[in-house]
Formats: sequence, structure tokens, C-alpha cells
Amino acid sequence: MRRNILITGASSGLGAEMARQFAAKGHDLALTARRIERLETLRAELTERYPQLNVVIHSLDVNDHDRVFEVFRAIDAELPLDRIVVNAGLGKGAPLGTGRFEANRETALTNFVGALAQAEAALELFRARNAGHLVLIASISALRGMPKTVTTYAATKAGLAALGEGLRLELLGKPIKVSTIYPGYIRSEMNDRVKHTPFIVDTEPGVRAMVAAIEAEKSKAYVPARPWWPLAQVLRVAPLPLLKRMI
Repeated sequence: MRRNILITGASSGLGAEMARQFAAKGHDLALTARRIERLETLRAELTERYPQLNVVIHSLDVNDHDRVFEVFRAIDAELPLDRIVVNAGLGKGAPLGTGRFEANRETALTNFVGALAQAEAALELFRARNAGHLVLIASISALRGMPKTVTTYAATKAGLAALGEGLRLELLGKPIKVSTIYPGYIRSEMNDRVKHTPFIVDTEPGVRAMVAAIEAEKSKAYVPARPWWPLAQVLRVAPLPLLKRMI
């Protein structure tokens, strides 16, 4: 079993629920996020429920790239890491050319450059011991270009998915495993203001599907599998007029 797990962006939403579900499975945890007070609350909840577990927290802004390496190394020295989940991300965005470059830039820097820093820091640790499991949380939107407010977000997640594919190719047959998880629409703080979202599921069952895929160390997983696995096959090949009607 991958005993010790680091989850970034763990203060709320999918990250916090992953922490709860991994704790229930007996994993010791390292949790990072910008909002340390939320991490303190989550740690108190988890240690009260599972007093035998070790739960380490660190404040971390993944856009502070030097700090990413410092925190990952510090955590690994205290709690040798078997699995690192690159989860921290943003959902900001606006149609390109509408004067909201700052929002799109912030999303691009956090979701791709910040994720790249995390992957670098993780692989530094895993290469040193020739073992480990890197998990990249992408999105179903990574499968195709998306319009309007989602254009930049989808592009960052597509880049993250390509990063995972390149690492799997490089590490094929070696003890270091890389998984890319493509969540469909799962309720979280990132999308709680979005109305009329098709096929959306509540946080707990949605994350349960994510955790199952991560524990199985699948190379790629569309979660929840129904309806997202069959829809993913359609999304990949749909011509643009059909794709526009679907989304």
C-alpha cells in the first residue's frame, strides 16, 4: 500500500474530500494549501476521527515555485512520501480578447506552471528512491478545446494531461507510476455557482470514484466512469458543430 500521501490544494473541495477518504483507508497524509486555517480545521477533524493517523499540514502557494520544492522536501523528510496528488488549481477565466487577461493568466500559471513545479518536486523525490506514484488531476475538459470562460482552463488541463503522458512514456516499465485523472462534473467550491451543469454528481461519490482510480494506479481514468468513459470516447472525435451542441 502507498502509505503516505501528499495532496496539494487540500483546504476545500475535491482535495479536502480526497483527504477524508484516504484517511478512512488508513493513509497518513500531508496536506498543503494557501489557507492554513482551513487545513488546521481539516487536520483536527481527521485526527479526531482517526487518532492513529499522522496528518501533516503546510501552507503552500504553488505559484511560489521555490517554496514548492522546499515544502515537498520538508514533508518527505518528516513523512516519506509514497504518493503525491497534484490537485491545486483555479477555475477562473474569461473569453479571450474581452479584457480579462489577468484571470486567464492566473489560471494558466496555477494550473500548468504550478503543476509543473509540483511534478518536478515530486519526481525529484521519487527518482532518488526509484519508487513512487505521481497523480495529476486533470479534467474531462482536457479532451477538447472548450469555448468562452473555459478556454484557458481546458488548455491548462490538456497541457497537464500531455505532461502525464510524457512521463508515463519515459517511466514505462519502471517502479515510478504516473496517473492522470479526468474528473467529470463533481460539485465543489470551484463550480458551486454554475447552474445547469449536465451529469454533475455530489462531492462524496465523485471523489470516491477518483480515489478508487488512484488506489488502482490506473494510467488514465475518466471519473465517475458512467457517464464519462463513454462520453470521453465521443468527445475525442466529435466534429466541432456536434461538439458545440454537446457542451
